[in-house]
Amino acid sequence: MRIDPEAIFNRPTFARQPLNTSAAWLARLTRWAGPYASLVQMLVLGLALFSLSRIGLMAWQWERVAAGGIAGQMLLQGVRADLILLGYLLVPPLLLAPLLAHRAGTRSWRILTVSWATLALAFVAFMEVSTPQFIMQYDVRPNRLFIEYLAQPREVFATLWEGFRIALLLGVGATVVLGVSFYRLLKAASRTASPWPARKLLLTWPLIVLLVFFQIRSTTAHRPANPAMFALTKDAMLNSLIVNSPWSVLDAINSMGKEARSSEIYGKLPPERILAQVKAAPWLKDYRFPNAGLPTLHRQVAAVPRAKPLNLVIVLEESLGATFVQSLGGLPVTPELERLKGEGWWFEQLYATGTRSVRGIEAVVAGFAPTPARSVVKLSLAQQNFYTLAAGLGKQGYHTEFVYGGEAHFDNMRSFFTGNGFQNVVDQADMQARFVGSWGASDEDLFDKSLERLKHLHDQGKPFFSLIFSSSNHEPFEFPDGKIALHEAPKQTVNNAVKYADFALGKFIREAKRQDYWKETVFLIVADHDNRVYGDSLVPIKKFHIPGLILGADIQPRRIATIASQVDLGPTLLSLLGVSSEHPMIGRDFARDDTTPGRALIQFNDYFAWLDDASATILRPGQAPLLARYDAASGKVDFNAGTPTPAQVEQAMAHVMLPSLLYREQRYRLEK
Repeated sequence: MRIDPEAIFNRPTFARQPLNTSAAWLARLTRWAGPYASLVQMLVLGLALFSLSRIGLMAWQWERVAAGGIAGQMLLQGVRADLILLGYLLVPPLLLAPLLAHRAGTRSWRILTVSWATLALAFVAFMEVSTPQFIMQYDVRPNRLFIEYLAQPREVFATLWEGFRIALLLGVGATVVLGVSFYRLLKAASRTASPWPARKLLLTWPLIVLLVFFQIRSTTAHRPANPAMFALTKDAMLNSLIVNSPWSVLDAINSMGKEARSSEIYGKLPPERILAQVKAAPWLKDYRFPNAGLPTLHRQVAAVPRAKPLNLVIVLEESLGATFVQSLGGLPVTPELERLKGEGWWFEQLYATGTRSVRGIEAVVAGFAPTPARSVVKLSLAQQNFYTLAAGLGKQGYHTEFVYGGEAHFDNMRSFFTGNGFQNVVDQADMQARFVGSWGASDEDLFDKSLERLKHLHDQGKPFFSLIFSSSNHEPFEFPDGKIALHEAPKQTVNNAVKYADFALGKFIREAKRQDYWKETVFLIVADHDNRVYGDSLVPIKKFHIPGLILGADIQPRRIATIASQVDLGPTLLSLLGVSSEHPMIGRDFARDDTTPGRALIQFNDYFAWLDDASATILRPGQAPLLARYDAASGKVDFNAGTPTPAQVEQAMAHVMLPSLLYREQRYRLEK
């Protein structure tokens, strides 16, 4: 027997009934949309559903919403986030429109769009209905945990049935009722949709695709919108209310898909051997690690005792490799830094852990070692309860903030920072910039704002930690005219941009020295990475060499000649501040020992290198490890150094596998 879909679709119990008031209103509202009427109706109903849900959640959490002081922004930015998610849902049927939406295909098209819109709205309803219970458990909208629990349906269902039976039944019932209601409403409203001639459809389709593209991108700025853009407060739960639950979950799925490339690509090593190797480092072997659940957590006693802890300012310089520092074998384009290096601790053999800003951030700010996966700044499990210097110093009574000349949501920085101890974020929107390039305010504008903020923080009377991240040295290398004598022509080159960034840094330090807080503050100037890592070497180690300088307060000039890693900076700074505390960082405290041979941890694409004074052990996925010799003076790497010993391989394996282990099991944090 042949079943006619159109007959089912138009059976009298539904289609031949008079339009109810809601369907009639919806039909009149979208009549202009022709064959796209059901998709526009989905957009309207979706926005209404999301807004009602958000208003309800905000009313439920009103005490925290009121404390945040941005209720209006939450609603407005929430609509923006909702449009992005609904834009994604519009894409599948929109791509089929040229094939099915003309008059010849009206029957199939009407069934398709109503069915798709119903399923999409049912999905939205299910996620929003599930949200309150999830917030009650995790203080955030559904995220990665929501997906992970679906992998154990039996256990999850048993838990829900035994502990949350009423909520489960109400949630499923509400989803079914809403789904059926949406279907009937959309089906009835679709009766008046008018098909367009094929010519009109094909001519307008590219314009509609373009509009949906901009709806999804949601900005004309340098970068498209992402969930981190909506992290507007230091309260992670409020930030999650702005982004709807479906987008939160879909973004988590996308992130999880990119996390698959973890350190296990190099082989296997039992956890006990991983921990034993790491803890055997000369700078860790005398510490106690009392918490088996947090295996690297230990108490570090400051090597420099102080009656009052000092402030901390970290200036993270974009793409400032040793390539641009003459005394480190580079070009003479950083004269200000060269002048300053004699005033503090100058690292002669400091190496970045990776090639991206987020990799430098995780190493400098969190003391976290690199892996083949993405930086934890962008990974879902590290968005809350992940150790950073801000989290640790916050417990010591510090005010903590991040200052950036661009848009703080880039690379998920705002979300990571606000979820992990940074109490305030200042970015381009908060600056009266005199020069704005593709990546935001100029470094001079950034440092002017930073000086203003540092004075304000000092006046508050509390110790403070400020992370300042520059951006002028970034392609396309835009900076104000007339500030420097150009190193070369034309103006917009990396060497000129570095020289301008150095000029702005020099101005900042000179002005900071005039302020009362200078004698009470430790400053770290360090690069996130080199400008562009390249070379014909398997691992171009030379391009990971970066400058590092600690100065301010009572810091006396010193040269740190041994090999050091970005992950060593956190423990060293805590000692210089006079802060004794518990933390999970595995780096070295150079304030206690600056003569023991060091090491650097380097991640370059799929290759991991353990660099020490004797050699470089390089791990490769699916291939045997290599042993290389590195000549720091020439930057050449010799891969004809033989085969690494099992002990060398295990040492490298342990240090690249530990961060993956700590991340996945959420064990890189302070005790709750």
